[in-house]
Amino acid sequence: MRCFVLLWLVASAANAQDSIVQKNIDESALRVSGIIPDAAVLAPYRAKAVEKWGKEIKKIEARDATEVDPEDAILFIGSSSIRRWADIATDMAPFLTIQRGYGGSKYSDVAVFAKRLLRPHQYQALAIFVGNDVKGKPEDHTPDQVEELARYVISVSKSHQPEAPIFLIEVTPTSKRYAAWPSIRKVNERLRKIALSTPSTYFIATAEHYLNAQGKPRDELFVSDRLHLNEAGYDQWATLIRNRLSEILPSKRKNEAASVESPESSGN
Repeated sequence: MRCFVLLWLVASAANAQDSIVQKNIDESALRVSGIIPDAAVLAPYRAKAVEKWGKEIKKIEARDATEVDPEDAILFIGSSSIRRWADIATDMAPFLTIQRGYGGSKYSDVAVFAKRLLRPHQYQALAIFVGNDVKGKPEDHTPDQVEELARYVISVSKSHQPEAPIFLIEVTPTSKRYAAWPSIRKVNERLRKIALSTPSTYFIATAEHYLNAQGKPRDELFVSDRLHLNEAGYDQWATLIRNRLSEILPSKRKNEAASVESPESSGN
């Protein structure tokens, strides 16, 4: 009897060890494939994000249920600069757009709701602008946190639409948060690093166009709160974003067309 119990304990320990090893293998495989496990990233942020933005996300989902997306549109997600962009449809022409920004969201908020924001849509490309992770406050996110969260959002997009390019828009310098600009620049550098190290992911540089010769924010491009863009600010933003999309998307379509050519036609 004692031998039987001993054998059972050994077998149980081996099975538990196998489960741990398999779990580690599975999670590693998910990371290699670009799909990051939810719990590994979202747990510290989920409750706060749901409490603050749950109602707003339900409003967005109600729009998703009633609005018909344009074909081959660019999906714009992120914080209030996306939400407040009243002329996005005309500013971004000839690109068609889907606009799903909300409030003062951070990358943690966008990550928590990434599946609910992205999966209702079929998009040609995804553009992300999130400007609230660093405000010069104790609760600011670190560059490491922003990188992990941004990579998670990218992984959700790639699992949903693997062929859709992703564009990370640089955080804009503003007078309202200029004291935190050195820290915001570190976040921008991290976003640029993500784009350089992730397939089909691109960085849209904008900051230098919002700084004057003295390196201070150009207040004439912002409304009175010195935080949000005015019409002239959006005109500048649209030009920069549209130009970057034009650099990438036509060449992508050209490469796709070339890949489906027959060997006979490509040899002529």
